[in-house]
Amino acid sequence: MLKNTSIPLLDVHGVTLQYKTRDHLVTATYRVNFQVLKSDRFVLLGASGCGKSTLLKAVGGYMMPTEGEIRLKGVPVRGPGPDRMMVFQEFDQLLPWKTVKENVIFALEASGKLKGRAAEDKAMQYIEKVNLADFANNYPHTLSGGMKQRVAIARGMAMEPDILLMDEPFAALDALTRRKMQDELIDLWDDTKFTVLFVTHSIEEAIKIGNQIILLTPHPGQVRAELSSVPRDRLMTDEARALETRIHNMLFEPENIAEVSHA
Repeated sequence: MLKNTSIPLLDVHGVTLQYKTRDHLVTATYRVNFQVLKSDRFVLLGASGCGKSTLLKAVGGYMMPTEGEIRLKGVPVRGPGPDRMMVFQEFDQLLPWKTVKENVIFALEASGKLKGRAAEDKAMQYIEKVNLADFANNYPHTLSGGMKQRVAIARGMAMEPDILLMDEPFAALDALTRRKMQDELIDLWDDTKFTVLFVTHSIEEAIKIGNQIILLTPHPGQVRAELSSVPRDRLMTDEARALETRIHNMLFEPENIAEVSHA
């Protein structure tokens, strides 16, 4: 299904991203196009080095396209803003000298979004949503990796951004914790219907997390295909396994696939 049936929340149009190393000019992505609708769980999927994390940084406003344009709610992205919050895969993204609650409050107050009791109430609202109310006064060093990621998600969501940007947020977790965090993220989405742009190199995770999936070719990243995932209640079916096989073939046997396909 094509995604031009309603006005997109995020419009990435013809985006080429380049950056300089000491010896080279690297083209990370080349003329990438996609649109994210409100409440989408939109996944960027591809092998390491395909530019998916670089694309996420550009949507976050941390680098400007060499070519093309990124628009959020029709307005060109020119820099970072509280309308886009980022969750990284690293566990050390929290302030170690602040408690769980203080980490979430800090984001709200530093941005000027809320102050005082209002910030505290909002922080606790989202800490409760990620099931960490009993740990609100703990410091990060006392938390497991999965719990730290829940705090980072609560901090991002408490800002109530237009779009939550997640850069392989579960990649550093063990397999069982990663699966649990995926389930919790979907449960949280069921509750709030937030919009998320999610980066992963795991086909299984992309199918589970996303309702829409963009496949990026190896360096430089170009859109190979945009696919719809399967409903949550059909994740363990032949339909999901067939989609996984199809995506695998597109990523690893690109010469057999048309340049861009939609499904």
